[in-house]
Amino acid sequence: MSSRLGRNHQRTRARVIVGIAGGSAAGKTTLGWALAEALGPERVLRLQQDWYYRDLSHIEPEVRAASNFDHPEALEIELLRRHLRSLRRGETVRRPVYDFTTHTRLGCWHLLVPQEMVLVEGTLVLADPALRDLLDICVYVDASKEIRLGRRLTRDVAERGRDVGSCLEQHWRTVWPMHELYVGPSRCHAHVVVNGDAMTSESIATLARKVEECRRLQERAS
Repeated sequence: MSSRLGRNHQRTRARVIVGIAGGSAAGKTTLGWALAEALGPERVLRLQQDWYYRDLSHIEPEVRAASNFDHPEALEIELLRRHLRSLRRGETVRRPVYDFTTHTRLGCWHLLVPQEMVLVEGTLVLADPALRDLLDICVYVDASKEIRLGRRLTRDVAERGRDVGSCLEQHWRTVWPMHELYVGPSRCHAHVVVNGDAMTSESIATLARKVEECRRLQERAS
């Protein structure tokens, strides 16, 4: 099946790749959903940086839990870059499936089919120079520290089976220091900055127009 899908979509090259970065729980996923809706969901493929966490099944569970998941080395960024290059060429790719509870990859794959526009969402998307070189539009979602912490606590407890104490410990041990070291400074590479505290339909529409304009320009140039 995957080979038939690949042949059927060879002509659908990813013409525009948009990187959406920002602090943890700043609103990147919310913006990704809204932007995809504005552009037409059938024309957009969304990728999550978190799918590319390295597999830690080779180390003890206690050690895994204490790992720094907010450092660039926690991610297999080179695989994400390779996948983006393949999608740009119109090739399907198989992305790993990551289990946040055990901090391991599950050994299965999800097929990603290229679309006209690809959105890549993640805290460190703009922090890696080689990854930035693959992006046509760089977006940074800026949200206050208090808003981000509140949202992250809600998400990790509800969706990732964490308790509040462990979430707070991780925030002060790795999330905030890595934000100061890597995430926040990457804001200077953004072409567009979106207010994640109070995202507006106008800001989403403006970004959608920018993406469409970029797509048309690339289409004419090809």
